[in-house]
Amino acid sequence: MRKEKYFTRRNIAAEAAAMAKALPVNRRADAFSPPQAALLVIDMQRYFLSPESRAFLPAAAAITANINALIAAFKKAGRPAYFTRHANRGADAGQMAAWWRELLTRDHPLGDMHDGLHLLENAIIEKTQYDAFFNTDLESRLRSSGAKQLVITGVATHLCCESTARSAFVRGFAVFMAIDGTATWNRELHFASLNGLAHGCAVPVLTNELLAAAAGTG
Repeated sequence: MRKEKYFTRRNIAAEAAAMAKALPVNRRADAFSPPQAALLVIDMQRYFLSPESRAFLPAAAAITANINALIAAFKKAGRPAYFTRHANRGADAGQMAAWWRELLTRDHPLGDMHDGLHLLENAIIEKTQYDAFFNTDLESRLRSSGAKQLVITGVATHLCCESTARSAFVRGFAVFMAIDGTATWNRELHFASLNGLAHGCAVPVLTNELLAAAAGTG
């Protein structure tokens, strides 16, 4: 699979804005409401952000600042932020073992969360599949917090982020995908994933739009 550094710290704002302009808009979709929202940061682990890893995503480093800004905004607003950590243990990998040459196991040397991420205490959820709802307590945490909306960030856009977005939708949550808060192998896959989600189950949105709404200026 071709890898691209399609997001950089310098170009991410312009690139994401261009994507947003090209994506479809569903006028019937719920508007973002910070008091009803929770933030989900998916798999921002060294495995995907370290150049020495075979799963390194060159565009992922550029989204870290946006994710941290969202974490701070949600914390300030008193709304929850959760972080998934992918960790397989043998049989629980299922088809992951057949599909990928290497599993991200619990004891993998690059399995820790990315050093540049501003983690919150007691907010990490371990998962074993693309879908962050599968065999985890994510849904119960969201329900307990009163969340009706879910903002999704992290990696990889077309795999764990997209799978989780679709799963959230069927559970009744309004889903918002951060265009410049998610990343994957290349621009084509990133845009295609957002385009498909925008058609049927999620609202692609820019980080600055989410931040403005959280601050009461959007």
